[in-house]
Amino acid sequence: MLGTKVLVSGAGIAGPALAYWLARYGADVTVVESAPALRTGGQLVDIRGVARQVIAEAGLTEPIRAARTGADGLSFVDSAGRRLASMGVAGFGGDGPVTEIEILRGVLSEIFHEATRDVADYVFGDHISGIRQRPDGVCVDFAHRPGQSFDLVVGADGLHSGVRSLVFAPEQTRLRHLDTYLSFWTADNTPGLRDWTEVYSEPGRTLGARAIRDNSAVMAFFSFRSAPFVFDHRDLGALKAVVRSRAAGMGWHAERLVAQLDDAPDFYFDSCSQVQLPHWSVGRVGLVGDAAFCASPLSGHGTSIALVGAYVLAGELARAGGDVVAGLRAYEHRLRPWITRIQGFGQGNGAMMTPRTALGIEFRRRAVQAMGLLPGGSLLLRDQVRMSNGFPLPGYSAFEVARSGERP
Repeated sequence: MLGTKVLVSGAGIAGPALAYWLARYGADVTVVESAPALRTGGQLVDIRGVARQVIAEAGLTEPIRAARTGADGLSFVDSAGRRLASMGVAGFGGDGPVTEIEILRGVLSEIFHEATRDVADYVFGDHISGIRQRPDGVCVDFAHRPGQSFDLVVGADGLHSGVRSLVFAPEQTRLRHLDTYLSFWTADNTPGLRDWTEVYSEPGRTLGARAIRDNSAVMAFFSFRSAPFVFDHRDLGALKAVVRSRAAGMGWHAERLVAQLDDAPDFYFDSCSQVQLPHWSVGRVGLVGDAAFCASPLSGHGTSIALVGAYVLAGELARAGGDVVAGLRAYEHRLRPWITRIQGFGQGNGAMMTPRTALGIEFRRRAVQAMGLLPGGSLLLRDQVRMSNGFPLPGYSAFEVARSGERP
């Protein structure tokens, strides 16, 4: 890939991860991000299964583990805060409902950005406004800077991908809504948690808190079950009003956690939806991460498949040499069966995270208790653990041209 000009849209996790691997194979990488600076906020994300192999191959295991948030376990509680059922990180090989590596999304993004800032050009405060393909390249228009030509353009710009909307079918025909909405924000540690997560549910809605920042704060999260409704994902004021309305009257620490919405610097709200495309590329334009195959937060694998996807995409492009189209096709052929399996897993998890009925909440409590009481109780999660580790990671080291930290 020596000298191949690649434009990556999005500087979240998938974008910088892709830039990291492309640079190792000699590509000339530019990353464009619509935000004025790196987004340092965001929810906790998991790195599980084969994704841990990817960060090891990248040589980033040590800084990622050093920056992770302590995760000893999770409890489901009643309105008075009594723990009804609990599960710990041990016993599932680090790949259970509470993973061995949990890290703030913005911190993980910073680690990959730091690893690529000297091998890729980052352009903040701009975005792609037009794409025109020709046989030997892609002409790209930007909102603010002059247009440029590239050999390849990759959309790593999330669920609401601008690249996908420019090149692929309209977004609304490609999203599968999972009847759940989810929100995150940083709040004071009013529940007094120490390296732990507590989750409280009422029929059709769930509120939780996860200790972060050495237990000085929590990542609050709120989910509710609902049929699809129209909203502007950029209108934070309206979205906070939705959370207040849906969480009104809840017990436990709901009132104090929700009261901190307006002061939260990292408020997030979106539907739990999956992106299901018939193909992940058109000509010399491809997609990776949530833009291509979002499995939704309900899958518990969003960050992991983004990291693995970036690794495989760059590797297959390197294997294909200068044939960008062949590399994009090989990436999809190799990865899609595993992604399809993970998306299928995520489709049923709304009922476990946010049961619609009191009976469903009780069933969940009993199921979690059984994991700890039954001999071999962890076998209840063996299919999930096998799935997390079920993709045989290819090796691409033979195609390396430049090591991270050196310009090709």
